[in-house]
Parts: sequence; C-alpha cells; structure tokens
Amino acid sequence: MHDTRNDTRLIREQDTRGIVTLTLNRPARHNAFDDALIAGLIAQLEQVEADPGIRVLVLRANGKSFSAGADLNWMRRMATHDFEQNQADALQLGQLMQRLDTLSKPVIAVVQGPAFGGGVGLVACCDLVLATSAARFALSEVRLGLIPAVISPYVIKAIGERAARRYFLSAESFDVQEARQLGLVSEVVAADALETRLQTLLDALLSGGPKAQQAAKALVRAVAGRPPDPELIQYTARRIADLRASAEGREGLEAFLDKRRPDWRQEP
Repeated sequence: MHDTRNDTRLIREQDTRGIVTLTLNRPARHNAFDDALIAGLIAQLEQVEADPGIRVLVLRANGKSFSAGADLNWMRRMATHDFEQNQADALQLGQLMQRLDTLSKPVIAVVQGPAFGGGVGLVACCDLVLATSAARFALSEVRLGLIPAVISPYVIKAIGERAARRYFLSAESFDVQEARQLGLVSEVVAADALETRLQTLLDALLSGGPKAQQAAKALVRAVAGRPPDPELIQYTARRIADLRASAEGREGLEAFLDKRRPDWRQEP
C-alpha cells in the first residue's frame, strides 16, 4: 500500500486500486472515540467522498476491540458542560454517523472484536460487515443512565424495531451469530480467513461501475419502505433510463457484449 498518513488515533491507508482503509488506533482505550477521533473520522469521510479516484472504504480497528463506543473520560468531561454544549457535542457524533451512512461509495466494516454503544452505530452505518467469532455487541447506554439516541436511526434500520426494543432496554450483549441473524453483520468469518474474504469482497466491489454503485446506494435509500406506487415506479424507470444513457452504462454493456473488461476494471 502507499499514501499512508498516520495519526495517533486514526490510521489512513490508500492503495493503487483506490481502496482507502481507516483504522481506529486507540487499542489501549478499546478504540473508544472522543471529540478528536470523531472530528478526524469526519474529515477523512469528507476526503473520501470528494475524491473520484477512491472506490471503496474499509473501516477497521487495531487491538482486541473494534470500538467500545464513547470514551468515558470524554463523557465525564461533557457531563460538566451545559445543555447547549452537550447538544453541540452530540450533533458532531450525529454528523459522523450520517456521513458514514450516506457515503456514496461502498463501505466495508471489519469487526475483529467487541463493539459496544457507538461502536455498534459505526457498524450499522456500513454497507457490508465482516466479523469474526470474537466480535460481540452491546447497546449498553441504559446501564450508564443514558440512551443510544444519536445512533438509534441507524441501529434500528439495521436490526429492526423489535430487536432494538429488547437490546436498548436490557443492554445485554449478543454474539456474532445473533448479530448475523439480526442483520447487523453480513458474514461471520474465521479469524484466519478474514483477510482472504475481505480481498474477495473488494475484488467483487471493484468489478462494478463506480457511478452505478453510487446510484445503487441512493436507490436503496430512496426505495426502502415505500410502496410501489406510480410515483415510485416513475422514479425507478427514470433512474435506469439515466444510467442506460450514461457513458458508464454504455461502456458496461458494450464490454459485456464484446467479452472484455470495462474500462473501470484494472488488470489483476
């Protein structure tokens, strides 16, 4: 890999294929996030969104934990601030979750260990989630007299209202198999097969047209939960017509018919 920029809290790597990896790097704090790490992640997501050369984002963590959620020292400090300061602070976390959830490019989370509280929120905002058997999850906020407010739209969308009502209230931890059944995790992978499976998924993502993938993500957001009424049917017809007439759409169809690689695919 090249173009590596290191930070004490966050490591960024980018390879020649346009894959950016952001690695949470606070292992001694179980990759808990505070205002500085949140700001760093937002800045990196803005760069990823703006760079047309970036194809895929991978989010992962160093150490035994994926993320313990909010740093308790940060939370203790915020408890001494007034309502307006706490609201502004929470809005910063909300901005992070919203930017990750709506990033136009594919996002893969690699979860090698426990994810609690806001860490579950990060996972819920990703498109694909690979996790090992060491991963565990908990929405433990009520045990601190708090609620998972900012992450709730993304977690509820990922696991459903019924499961959210249980885990928001009980704060029980649940294992990776339960997370898979709930839809929070895409695949459970043996630790020694994790890198191989990640590369297979990355290869699959790189085979798709970048503009088509961005449109596909927007399509899911636009269609989810809506009935197939005339307005939605008109919208979907317009979207496919747009892409069929686009340069990328024409290139993809012609490449398929000519039995060659489309121009967005690099040689292996």
